[in-house]
Amino acid sequence: MQRMLEGEFRIPSGCAVSGIMNCRGIRFPGNSIVDSISLMHERSNGLGGGFAAHGVYPDLPQHYALHVFYSDHAAKEGTEELIAANDWTVAHDEPIPTRKTGLVADAPLIWRYFLQADLSRDDRHSTTGVDDRMLQLVLAINDGVSGAFVASSGRNMGVFKGVGYPEDIGEFYRLDEYRAHTWIAHGRFPTNTPGWWGGAHPFGLLDLSVVHNGEVSSYGANRRFLEMHGYKMNLQTDTEVMAYALDLLWRRYEYPLELVAAVLAPPFWKKIDRMPKPQRELYTALRTVYGSLMMNGPFSIIVGWSGGMFALNDRVKLRSLVAAEQGDYLYAASEEAAIRQVCPNPDRVWFPRGGELVVGRISPQQATQPHEALATGGDVA
Repeated sequence: MQRMLEGEFRIPSGCAVSGIMNCRGIRFPGNSIVDSISLMHERSNGLGGGFAAHGVYPDLPQHYALHVFYSDHAAKEGTEELIAANDWTVAHDEPIPTRKTGLVADAPLIWRYFLQADLSRDDRHSTTGVDDRMLQLVLAINDGVSGAFVASSGRNMGVFKGVGYPEDIGEFYRLDEYRAHTWIAHGRFPTNTPGWWGGAHPFGLLDLSVVHNGEVSSYGANRRFLEMHGYKMNLQTDTEVMAYALDLLWRRYEYPLELVAAVLAPPFWKKIDRMPKPQRELYTALRTVYGSLMMNGPFSIIVGWSGGMFALNDRVKLRSLVAAEQGDYLYAASEEAAIRQVCPNPDRVWFPRGGELVVGRISPQQATQPHEALATGGDVA
């Protein structure tokens, strides 16, 4: 057994996740999500914190909001040349406003661009085609421009992350000045990968953002599978594969959400064997075709997108995950206390089982208390 040196320690259950969404699409300030994640301060160690906000840019909802970290101005120039070379028009760009607090140090140059595609005849009427072009731009920047890393690239959403405790990152990015209908947050305690700005959570890709507490021990197999489909892993953390797997299955292949969850956290074979024949054949096929995309290891994740939020545990529930509802709001977090910090008296609190999907969907026309359809443990596609 390897002897640990004095002062070295490992907390495998470290990291914290939290998410809040309004099912009617009503935008609310970032204070609530900062308060929620800050209650779990001890789950972090100051090497990573961050937030994703969906519905945050209502004045430019159809523009791709590209948040980029730069180590120097040469990286910025190289990225902007790449943007122009790939037929994107910059409608507006600016440094992301930050607040000097003394608690966040060594910040890179942080910039955002609002981009429109110069459409060709082939992709003029195809959202998927334009999304694929943005995906290729993100991969080209991350892989080809030294010192540049894309934090988020979706429409009407943004990722605000860095090295620090999450509450300090929230103050640094002035999240009290933003409003969004869905917020997710992360406090990081890295155990296997470095703590750096690009490796902090959330991980955003197009419309999706994901935060993760745990460890993806299947990272090697997941990475090889995704690289065969054109993705490139270069952010030095296992969580990156989750964002790309979701993009492949949900956006590109358009699988229903419960089938996506069944790939990432599939039922055990003994459970599949007891299913009715049509269901048994479906889940057998999923495990056969996408066995290399199964996320092995302990995890809980929260995912935000333009249509809402979902949360998922590993199939054995080796990481904590709590969900709650109150009125038009759905909450998910690593700890019940983090929910009660911002919602002292929820209508309902429950602890999802391993592999059980908790889904919240935005429906602006719905009346109050629509939650039977929002959080049914994987019964809603």
